[in-house]
Amino acid sequence: GLALEGGSSAEVFACRAVIVTTGTFLNGLIHIGPEQRSAGRHGEPASRDLSESLKSLGLTWGRLKTGTPPRLDRRSIDFSRFQESPGDEPPVPFSFLTGCIDRPQVLCHLIHTTDEIHRLVRSHIKDSPLYNGQIKGIGPRYCPSLEDKVMRFPERERHQIFLEPEGRDVHETYINGFSMSLPRDLQVEIVHAVPGLENAVMIRPGYAVEYDFVQPTELHPTLETKRVDGLFLAGQINGTSGYEEAGAQGILAGINAARCIQGRQPLVLGRDQAYIGILADDLTTKGCLEPYRMFTSRAEHRLLLRIDNADLRLTEIGRNVGLVDDERWEKFCERRSRYQWNMGVVKRTTIAVEGKRIRASEALRRPGLHLRNLVDQGNLALDVSAGQPGIDLATVEAECKYSGYLARQQVAIERGRQQEERAIPHDFVYSGVPGLSNEVVQRLTQVQPRTLGQAGRISGVTPAAVAVLGAYVGRQKPKLA
Repeated sequence: GLALEGGSSAEVFACRAVIVTTGTFLNGLIHIGPEQRSAGRHGEPASRDLSESLKSLGLTWGRLKTGTPPRLDRRSIDFSRFQESPGDEPPVPFSFLTGCIDRPQVLCHLIHTTDEIHRLVRSHIKDSPLYNGQIKGIGPRYCPSLEDKVMRFPERERHQIFLEPEGRDVHETYINGFSMSLPRDLQVEIVHAVPGLENAVMIRPGYAVEYDFVQPTELHPTLETKRVDGLFLAGQINGTSGYEEAGAQGILAGINAARCIQGRQPLVLGRDQAYIGILADDLTTKGCLEPYRMFTSRAEHRLLLRIDNADLRLTEIGRNVGLVDDERWEKFCERRSRYQWNMGVVKRTTIAVEGKRIRASEALRRPGLHLRNLVDQGNLALDVSAGQPGIDLATVEAECKYSGYLARQQVAIERGRQQEERAIPHDFVYSGVPGLSNEVVQRLTQVQPRTLGQAGRISGVTPAAVAVLGAYVGRQKPKLA
């Protein structure tokens, strides 16, 4: 059962699976200069009882920090002083199923910090909870606060800031890149030091928020906790930061919670299948020392994980787990058929290049040659009659241009798959394996890797240790310590 907060009047709901997605609310503490108050975000109370309830399960915990910038009233901003920063033209849809976006786009504006802003931050750095010891949690390295930008990068004369409307029909404006936790009066002074914001009205100040998180090595790659069957965690409670990371975990945890109730096999995506697979594997194998962000650089096979082939990689998986309806599946099948047809045409059609006739697929490996040009010139009769022709062409061109690299990555994947498929029994006792150091035994026991491949990705576990483990797993049972 799950007890909701509310003291003695708590209600209990019985369930076979539950997903906890607490964001920054677990013991959340907001900092604005010396001001501190218990909150998950501005105006919303923190979740303390739930935090203590989850801690009672014996999960390993930590404390992280994130922040947000001041919000301004757009009616008080002199936009003529700033550089316009328009979006894509035409706007690129998030989904392949969206033909186009015809909604008028709202402008953002580019501004920069000034010498006066840097002076104000440096002269009042002792008032920043980030620098005077008031905040204990670790913040995101890749989204630094204004204080961090000024203090950690003194050689930078200025930093970019973007004014972004919070919506089409509201006056609230978000200052992207201007998060801070300085005292509110000082924040007003810093905002007014930006040319064009001299008269800006601050709707609410920026702030830092500290919150509890569960060390994600407590989870299986399905995002189910190892200690409690049917309990799934997703989002910032797992040590991540960012909307995309939270959404990715939400859908993975949702799929696996449903499959848990149905008594079906869980869904675990591989590192060569999806960025969601990399994120889940990184979290559950390595854990978090700081808020985790998903970058392409974390993907060892990133040429396979492209935007243009996401549907080709994942739609069939979505169909198998019940998330793709008949209409979407039909459109995908048409898209896949076009791709297969177009690849066949490109591989068998020859074109003239520098006096020689070579296959179009080989010619496209040359840097200056693009598939769109060959189609427009009538050299290739491709099927671009439906869907989004740009995506259809991009997929074929990428497969041709990167064919040599893709072949090499496939070989590496197959080599790694052999280790990935060598399962480690869930009750394996690592202390019984001769040749493993105490540190390696401790890390393996804590993470409980499912396969030799996952064991090799654990921080502190050497290739030699994996070789010893591989020689021992399945050959004989280790002795109990």
